[in-house]
Amino acid sequence: MKPAIPCFRPVRETDLPALTDLVGRIADGLTTLPNDPKFLENKVHHCLRSLYPKINKPGDEYYLFVLEASPGGPIVGTSGLLARVGGFEPFYTYEIQTERQVYEPLGIDNSVDVLHLKRSHKGPSELCSLFLHPDYRRTGWGRTLSLARLLFVGAFPERFDREMIAELRGYINPEGKSPFWEAVGEPFFRKDYYTADILTGLGEKAFIEALMPRHPIYVSLLPPAARSVIGHVHRDTEAARQLLLREGFEGTREVDIFDAGPLIKGEVKRLRTVREAVRTVVEIGPRRPSGERPNAILARPSLDFRAIPAHIPLAGAPTGPAPAPLRISPEEAEALEVEPDDPIDYVFTRPS
Repeated sequence: MKPAIPCFRPVRETDLPALTDLVGRIADGLTTLPNDPKFLENKVHHCLRSLYPKINKPGDEYYLFVLEASPGGPIVGTSGLLARVGGFEPFYTYEIQTERQVYEPLGIDNSVDVLHLKRSHKGPSELCSLFLHPDYRRTGWGRTLSLARLLFVGAFPERFDREMIAELRGYINPEGKSPFWEAVGEPFFRKDYYTADILTGLGEKAFIEALMPRHPIYVSLLPPAARSVIGHVHRDTEAARQLLLREGFEGTREVDIFDAGPLIKGEVKRLRTVREAVRTVVEIGPRRPSGERPNAILARPSLDFRAIPAHIPLAGAPTGPAPAPLRISPEEAEALEVEPDDPIDYVFTRPS
């Protein structure tokens, strides 16, 4: 029996019950996918509108993808893209600025870090909404969830900004609390971390401008527990951070305003998956089973996007300015919904 082929594709309206069930399994919640059925329904409709074919520049589009365990099978993961952050509602971060304080008569020369609230309008594109069901982790599917969306960006660069960011989830202690939020946010908002985070996900952002501290915050004045987690990631996010850094994302001096998780960014055209992706055409025929784990992602470069993990022998991979057709199996062709001579993109999941 051949192993099932997981399939990555845009969300559909009929996915809503399965999506609601999957989101309900996210222990700590996702800001862009809060556990609210009506909100999720609106997100699905937002994605469907975003796939309108006449769009030729980034706006408020939101692209939500799901991963099926097999074509037509259960939905086990999600990942998303925001064409542009900001817009009608500003995008907030804390920017860490280092200030020098000098007093020569006493021989004092200090450098201190200060948090400045930053508001971005018409900002860069963003990776978001990444979640894989715990039962399917350590399968390599998380890599497909993260990287396949970059193949979509590479196929439709006009829909995205030249820069891409990712806000990584910040540190949460074993009691499920954010030390940074308890020191910086809760005294002003009078709400626990998860309530404030979900409100933001639901689009309630006016309270941020009204209640956030209006003056810079000196990091040295924060409790040690809050200082120590600035720029640190959630326990389940380190692997995703390492993956994106290998893709060409870089650290910044900005952190999330709620949990102080790091914000990383990269220039889209320099991201490895975008840069190394190869476009050729499909050839369908028997492929000898290699027994090897998938080392590449195959994608149909259309708005009705499809992507699957696959194994491509390194020596036989089509390359060059006019690459030869890529032979795929009938099962892979069925999952991608492609025919012979259809265009296909592929990229190895690790640096070539």
